[in-house]
Amino acid sequence: MLDDIKKTLWAAADKLRANMDAAEYKHLVLGLIFLKYISDTFAARRADLTRRFTDPADDYFLHDSDDDLLADELEDRDYYTEVNVFWVPEEARWDALRSAAKQPDIGKRIDDALVLIELVNPKLKGILDKRYGRAQLPSGKLGELVDLISTIGFGDDPGKARDVLAPHHGKVYDPCCGSGGMFVQSEKFIEAHGGKLGDVAIFGQESNPTTWRLAAMNLAIRGIDFNLGKEPGDTFTRNQHPILRADFILANPPFNISDWWHGSLAGDPRWEYGDPPAGNANYAWLQHMVYHLGPNGRAGIVLANGSMSSSQNSEGDIRRAMVEADVVEVMIALPGQLFFNTQIPACLWFLAKKKTARKGEVLFIDARKLGRMISRVQAELTDEVIERIGGTVAAWRGDTPSPLGGEGRGEGQAYADIPGYCRSVALAEIAEHGHVLTPGRYVGAEAVEDDDEAFADKMQALTEKLGEQMVKGAELDQLIRQKLGGLGFYG
Repeated sequence: MLDDIKKTLWAAADKLRANMDAAEYKHLVLGLIFLKYISDTFAARRADLTRRFTDPADDYFLHDSDDDLLADELEDRDYYTEVNVFWVPEEARWDALRSAAKQPDIGKRIDDALVLIELVNPKLKGILDKRYGRAQLPSGKLGELVDLISTIGFGDDPGKARDVLAPHHGKVYDPCCGSGGMFVQSEKFIEAHGGKLGDVAIFGQESNPTTWRLAAMNLAIRGIDFNLGKEPGDTFTRNQHPILRADFILANPPFNISDWWHGSLAGDPRWEYGDPPAGNANYAWLQHMVYHLGPNGRAGIVLANGSMSSSQNSEGDIRRAMVEADVVEVMIALPGQLFFNTQIPACLWFLAKKKTARKGEVLFIDARKLGRMISRVQAELTDEVIERIGGTVAAWRGDTPSPLGGEGRGEGQAYADIPGYCRSVALAEIAEHGHVLTPGRYVGAEAVEDDDEAFADKMQALTEKLGEQMVKGAELDQLIRQKLGGLGFYG
């Protein structure tokens, strides 16, 4: 389905780019996709309810088969919101818009639909871009775009989520949230383990206005309550949540940003372990996240591999201070080629405001060889590998079973160092290595399988084989000399 969506989006771009700038038409396409998505999920729930209302074996069965009663029940908003399906007013549903696609006022109708959506979800007020009525497009072009978007069918595949942090309660924060992918993964984790979505409060920030709007829409259509700040803004210079102290922070910030610094950031209270260098934001992100952790909070951050070992421009000093403060909990080296948008090798930092176990130690996991290539240029971590890593961390922490269940999370398992894969290391040993946090430096070489053949026996067999080869080599050399002598090459 994803390939079909990509093709449709390219076709939509082709349809509009001759008439308007790309910065303009992306907003038109985005809004229509939002309306199509919420309508499709609404329609799927409506169809499911229709089936259940008329099935005598179902708990939702309506004993009175009156058509008016059925119609009234299908318009009851609670049936949709109880399963986190976005309620869509009748006039804003895609079928109504598509049927009017050829009308000259289709732009106004779309704007009105977005207004209705905002009325039923006040959190979206000011986020949905109502520009269709004034779009400078040739007659009929907007209707053609509606017809094109109509070919997209959005399925409902919640997938599976696994997360070392297990964010199942409290405040979850992403300071560079993009379109909200980390939050959606948290939602899926909660649902997969039978938890309640309302147990989690979502906080985020995003600097790109379009992406900020997309994140809000992404969360709204899933029934996730959220606070993305009053406006899009730079996390460092326009912090939207200055007093937030989160229970969980999940983030994938852009790697190695070089133009992030502003003079007003000098001496900022977030830089507890030292002012980050102006030429690279990696240690600004790390310190920002530690600052925003609650007393028992944990953070998981994806960063470039260089962050684990760089000593340029105070980075080594900041890393040393963080290690000595015992806020670094787990370091994981990842396989290459995991990300579509960069080939830079990456790692995972897991930070803890206050460790409850394993104080004075850091767990190192080397997962560089655990990736699986799914194309010539793209790798992935399978569910089994993610479960293994999550289980290793849980066992190392000595986690007790979570209220959401503990399948594959290591409960009841005893932690043990595994050469080439994982090792728990004391801070004193890390100091001996100059506070470099590269897992490969600590986990050692992978253990060689024991085939019950003693080393001495192997060495003797190899020596005998070598001796045989040397004898054969000497015989062959003598034969060659005899042949060449016969031809007069040797006097």
